[in-house]
Amino acid sequence: MRRTPAIGRVPVRDVRPAVECGRRPAKAVTGETFQVTATVFREGHDAVGANVVLRDPRGRRGPWTPMREVSPGSDVWGAEITPDLTGRWTFRVEAWSHPLATWRHTASVKVPAGIDTGLVLEEGAELYERAAAGVPKGPERELVAAAARALGDDSLSVHERFRPALSPRVREVLDRYPLRELVTASDPMPLLVERERALYGSWYEFFPRSEGTAERPHGTFRTAARRLKPIAEMGFDVVYLPPIHPIGSTFRKGPNNTLTAGPEDVGVPWAIGSPEGGHDAIHPDLGTIEDFDHFVGEARKLGLEIALDFALQCSPDHPWVHKYPEWFHHRPDGTIAYAENPPKKYQDIYPIAFDA
Repeated sequence: MRRTPAIGRVPVRDVRPAVECGRRPAKAVTGETFQVTATVFREGHDAVGANVVLRDPRGRRGPWTPMREVSPGSDVWGAEITPDLTGRWTFRVEAWSHPLATWRHTASVKVPAGIDTGLVLEEGAELYERAAAGVPKGPERELVAAAARALGDDSLSVHERFRPALSPRVREVLDRYPLRELVTASDPMPLLVERERALYGSWYEFFPRSEGTAERPHGTFRTAARRLKPIAEMGFDVVYLPPIHPIGSTFRKGPNNTLTAGPEDVGVPWAIGSPEGGHDAIHPDLGTIEDFDHFVGEARKLGLEIALDFALQCSPDHPWVHKYPEWFHHRPDGTIAYAENPPKKYQDIYPIAFDA
C-alpha cells in the first residue's frame, strides 16, 4: 500500500513548473531562465522563507537560490533559475521558519514603543549569535558576530545596540546564509534541459532523390549536397529527410497513389524495407553510408543539421515481416493488416502493432 507523504512543519505545495504532477519532466534549454514557484505557508504569524536547489545531471547540488514572495500575502514564492548544461536535472523547493525575519518585525514594533526592549534585544543577540555560526569563517562571520555582541551589550544605548543588526551589510550576508528552522523540502521535480535548437528552428523538407541529373534522374546524397547551400541561404536551420531506406516492391504505389507502378516508379519512401535491407540500410540508389556522411558533413559546414524521419512501419518486403511476424496485426483470414485511412488504403505499408 502506497503511503501518503507527510506534510512538513512548513508546507510546500504546488511546485511549478510541473508536468503531470512531476511524473514527466518540465523542459528548458541551456541558458534559458525560468521561474520556479511554490505555495509556502505556516500557522500563526511567524515569518517563513524559501529557496530553490538545483541538481545537475551528475547529481551535484547547484547554487542555493533564495525565493521571494511573488505577491505580498499570496503565499506564492518564486525564484528564477538558469540551467547551464544539457541533461536530466532535478530541482526542489525548501521552505523553512525564518526566526530572524520574525524577530526583526517584532523588534521594529516593540523597541520604538518601549515594550520589553531589553528582553527583545537579548533574544536578538541569541539569534544573531546562532546565525553567525552558519556564516563561513572570515570577515562576514565577524560582521554578524559583532551585531550579536552589540545586541547583548546593555552598556550601549538602545539605538547603538539595535543599529548593527539592521545594517544593510549584515542583512545582505544573512540573506545569503539565513538561519533556517523546521526545514521542509518538496519532492525533487524532474527537468530536462536540451540544447538551444530544441527550442526553435526552421525546417526544410527535402527529398534527395529529386536532385538527379539528366544522365541519372534519381538523385543521390552527392548530387543532393549541391542543394544545401541555397537552403541555408534561405535561412533554414534543419534539413528534414523522409525515410532514406530501401523501398518495397510489393503493392508499390505509382504516381498519385495509384495501385499500378511502372518500372521506373520508385515507390513511397514510407514503405520501408526490401530484400536489400530495412531500417538499418540506405536505399542503394541514394548512395552509401559514406555518401550520407559526406552529405551530413556538407550540411554541418553550412550551419545546417540533418533530421531523419524515423517511421516505425514496414513494407511487405521488410526483413522484419518474415523474421518477426508477431510484431504485426493479423486479420481473421491470416493476412497482415495494412495501413488505412478510409477510404484510402495503403497496401504497401504494414504498421507495427505496439500493443499486440
